[in-house]
Amino acid sequence: MTLHTTALAVFCFFFALVTIAGFWASRWRRPDAGLHTLEEWGLAGRSFGTWITWFLMGGDLYTAYTVIAVPAALYGGGALGFFAVPYAVIAYPYMMVVMPRLWRVCSRHGYVTFADFVRGRFGNRWLAGAIALTGILALMPYIALQLVGMRVVFVAMGLENHSEAALIIAFIVLATYTYSSGLRAPAVIAVVKDVMLYIMVGAAVIILPLKLGGYGHIFAVANQVLSDPAHKPGPASIFLAPKQFLPFSTLAIGSAIALMLYPHTATAILSAKGENVVRRNSALVPAYSFLLGLIALLGYIAIAAGISTKDPQAAIPLLFLKEFPEWFAGFCFAAIAVGALVPAAIMSIAAANLFTRNILGECRRTPMTANSESTAAKLSSLVIKFGALAFILTIKATYAIQMQLLGGIWMAQLFPSVVLGAYTRWLNPWALLCGWASGMGWGTWMAAQLALKSSVYPLHIFGGVYAMYAAIPALLLNLAVSSLLTILLRAMKAGQGSDATTSEDYA
Repeated sequence: MTLHTTALAVFCFFFALVTIAGFWASRWRRPDAGLHTLEEWGLAGRSFGTWITWFLMGGDLYTAYTVIAVPAALYGGGALGFFAVPYAVIAYPYMMVVMPRLWRVCSRHGYVTFADFVRGRFGNRWLAGAIALTGILALMPYIALQLVGMRVVFVAMGLENHSEAALIIAFIVLATYTYSSGLRAPAVIAVVKDVMLYIMVGAAVIILPLKLGGYGHIFAVANQVLSDPAHKPGPASIFLAPKQFLPFSTLAIGSAIALMLYPHTATAILSAKGENVVRRNSALVPAYSFLLGLIALLGYIAIAAGISTKDPQAAIPLLFLKEFPEWFAGFCFAAIAVGALVPAAIMSIAAANLFTRNILGECRRTPMTANSESTAAKLSSLVIKFGALAFILTIKATYAIQMQLLGGIWMAQLFPSVVLGAYTRWLNPWALLCGWASGMGWGTWMAAQLALKSSVYPLHIFGGVYAMYAAIPALLLNLAVSSLLTILLRAMKAGQGSDATTSEDYA
């Protein structure tokens, strides 16, 4: 494969710029006492205002894999890939209603994770441990997928034989400045990343359609190519077929439910300095949904540009190399790589917070000091990062993608404990734990029946077949089990657990 030296040089320049910003972040808004508490290291002392939180959430939710995978879904499968756009639209009103309430309770009680909230709300360490374990399991393949996005970029630049070494170097740099700067590092880098991303997407959706004959021509060519019987993995269309309506809608709804429960989303929200900051971001973050729609269109643009590849994940890097000057392609690759570093850093911090506070802390007989807790979180974040790196270096990337399909199904099962728990204490914690286990088990079984190649499962109900996102029926089972067991346990006058929160916390 040809080495694109100009693109590589531009890439290295911007990567070095971001690295400097990451190390500088350790001095930015650093308290006099340093980063020696979990709240300071893992949540930046809950000090971020509206704009920093906006950039952080954008860096958190719109990742390198988003830039690669969403267009790839349209490139390979047509209109069904657009489900990412409505699910983001659904997520933000949901965020507006629920997240300020959770922020308020977590801030008053010093909760660093949603598992902390569940522990305080229901007084059951096993339920809180299940919430924490689910979050960590769902995040590991998500971090690995950021590496998949970076590897695609390295291969496109001609580093196919050195992509593993490049990934190791990138993650050593990431691990170093995350260890020293905590959440402040991805917050600073997110500003740079978002500016680069907007420049990249703006240029792509304006310049490329002008070169290719306009969007009318692009849609016509894309539909013709997708509908060809020889198209792999199968014929598709730029329009949804009637049989795709239910999978599309349940993918959007289920993904929106899961999105706000992911630990890295919680970390970004809980780092805000006030609940009004969360509300403002609920109103501002939809600007990223507009950006996401533009990013998705790149899949059709790649088809119209004649990009031919057996790996849809490579379509966008190949498009940039073909249609842009090499120096600008290098800039775009840097934007994608930075788009991997920011969420990978936040995710590793979020997973470290969960492990330290809700697993390690619960297993110790004596409480951890603030300093030992932050040190344990820093070390945990290193283990998590390099665990994800080892995963992607030793196992095929397709396994990381398949595991990520499970992640959304798993995270949706936290809805009863976290979201409903923010509004009612009616549900019994043991019933919630059984409901969680039921939803996790059935959701995983459905995905396993599809050999982890899809998350849309054909349910056979009342003589009909209804294909839908597995997270939805799994969550419905979860809710049913939680509700029925709560009624039974209340009738038996079983213990309801303790509630460390008060009604004033929710006012």
